[in-house]
Parts: sequence; structure tokens; C-alpha cells
Amino acid sequence: MRYIKLGRTGLDVSPIAIGAMTYGEPGVGHPAWSLDEEASRPLIKHALEAGVNFFDTANLYSYGTSEAILGRALKDFAVRDDVVITTKLRHPMRPGSPNSAGLSRKAIMTELDHSLRRLGTDYVDVYMIHRFDGATPLEETLEALHDVVKAGKVRYLGASSMHAWQFAKALHLQERHGWARFATMQNHYNLVAREEEREMLPLCADEGVATMVWSPLARGRLARPFDQANAGERAASDGGYADMLYKANADSDRLIIDAVGAIAEDRGLSRAQVALAWLRRNPVVAAPLVGARTIGQIDDAVASLDLDLTDDEARRLEAPYTPRHDFQGISDERELERIRAGIPGYANH
Repeated sequence: MRYIKLGRTGLDVSPIAIGAMTYGEPGVGHPAWSLDEEASRPLIKHALEAGVNFFDTANLYSYGTSEAILGRALKDFAVRDDVVITTKLRHPMRPGSPNSAGLSRKAIMTELDHSLRRLGTDYVDVYMIHRFDGATPLEETLEALHDVVKAGKVRYLGASSMHAWQFAKALHLQERHGWARFATMQNHYNLVAREEEREMLPLCADEGVATMVWSPLARGRLARPFDQANAGERAASDGGYADMLYKANADSDRLIIDAVGAIAEDRGLSRAQVALAWLRRNPVVAAPLVGARTIGQIDDAVASLDLDLTDDEARRLEAPYTPRHDFQGISDERELERIRAGIPGYANH
């Protein structure tokens, strides 16, 4: 494994991160496709043996059981200081508890302590805001995040999908006040969803912020033929979330997915390796989040690190792309309505 620095920090991470949303107690959050602890542990162990030291979770993933499963596995299979753990907060955690959601000082202090307890550690390496919170003053959020860094409970700060102007404002306020700065941005980016190339990725490149990519294989669409888009167990039970992300651009997506398949066949590789290797061409991408359900998916992700696409292959993959609806533009209010309505699979990104 060749490790890289995470943005402008001195932190060394593997250029593949394991997305632990896949791991959680069945019936809690994702009953149809979560892997229970017995099924999850061999995958986490295999990732460690392959040299992966970067693991991402969130308090919301299976309502805390993802953190608990990941924490116990890392305690048993790794040395804590040799691995990098990220977790997040923002979304409602407990029915009837309004302060279990959002990014207030109270929520940050409380939810971080709950996450540390579940993870079985006294610090997290990267603590992320899972989305922007328009109902809380940004200064309150940023100062509280600064305080948990200074308290030693958090090493670095991260953010997740939001408008570029919101992230730019946050970075400006952190610099102005001398507060701990966001080191990472976790956003939605893949061959069939490239809208972040407009503003967010250039902003991150200019500011030295590393990106961690969620849905790097477009919910598995880039790992299989176009007519098998919903063949996976997760896609089949995702409550229409994947269609909301991708269905509107079906014609161009088909051409891109066909190109991925053709290059994979020419190279004698898997489609996933090709799609992940394309992400690595963008230097602002530190690591894709791989929600592996099988040993083979971990091996594919690691193998993609040895694949360098040619400029011609990259052009073949990129040429059919057409702009799509900017999904990240959905307002916080609408997002919370959907979360509270319990649409399966929606809340956990």
C-alpha cells in the first residue's frame, strides 16, 4: 500500500477508504442490505491486511451500530494509533429529542461523546459535519468544532456535501477566527455524476482540502452492465434513492457505462477497477469510500491503485457525459422532511 498525505495535513492515509455504512445491525436503519457483525468483521480484517488504514462511518449509519461494529473490529484487528477513523453528525438520532440533530454546540458535544463510546476510542481522527445546518449559526458550529479539536477528542475536521459557497464561507470564518480548519470534504463524485467539477472540486484544490468520494461506483452502476443497474441487493431496496440520483441521465450514463465495460474487457480487469482508477486521475481526490460487501470488492479497490488509465481511455469515459440535476442543491428543510419520513436509504449519505 502506498500511503498519501490527507490534503495539507501530515496525516498518512491509504488512498482507499472503507465506507462502514454497509456494516450495521440488521433491522436498524438498513434492514435489507446491512451486514451484521459476524459478516462485517472478516471484511474489515481483510481490508487491514491489504494495507487499508482509512475507515469512515457516521453516528446515523444503522443508528450507531455501524460505529460499534467498526470500533470492536478495529480494536481486535489493529492498533488504534495505526488506523484513521472518521465519523459524522448532523441528522436526527433519537425520536423526540430535537437536540440530537443539527450542528449546535450541544449536539456536537453530546453526539461526539456518544460516537466515541460506541467506537471504543478516546478520539476520532476526522470528525465531519454530515451536511450543512442552516438552522444553527455557522459561527456556533465552527467554534464548537474548534473546541473539540483543542480538547483532544478530534484530530482533524471534515465536512460533507453542501454548496461550494457554504463551504467557502466556513473556511473563511475558520481562518478569520483562528479556528481549526476543515481538512476534508466528503462529496458525491463519479463518472456519471461530475457536477462537483464546477465549483466544489476547484475550491478544494485551491484550499488544499482533500476529498473523500461517496458513491464512487454510482450505487454499483459502474460495476455492472447498464441493463443490470438495479441488480444489487442494495439498489433493489434503496427506496428510489439511486433513481433520484441517476435516472434522469440514462442515455449518457449508458454510453459511459458501456465505455467502462469496453476498457475493462480490453484490459482484462473489472469494471470497478476502471471506474475507481478514473477517480484517482483527479489529484484532489484522496480516497473513494468503498462500501465493500465482499472480499473481492476490497481486492478490486486495492488493485485499482495499480491501474493508470491513458489519456485516450479517460477521454472515452468522459466524452458522453451530460450535465445532470445538482442533487446537492436540495434544501436542508426538504432533506430533513425526507429523513423524518423514513425513506429507506436516503438519510445515510
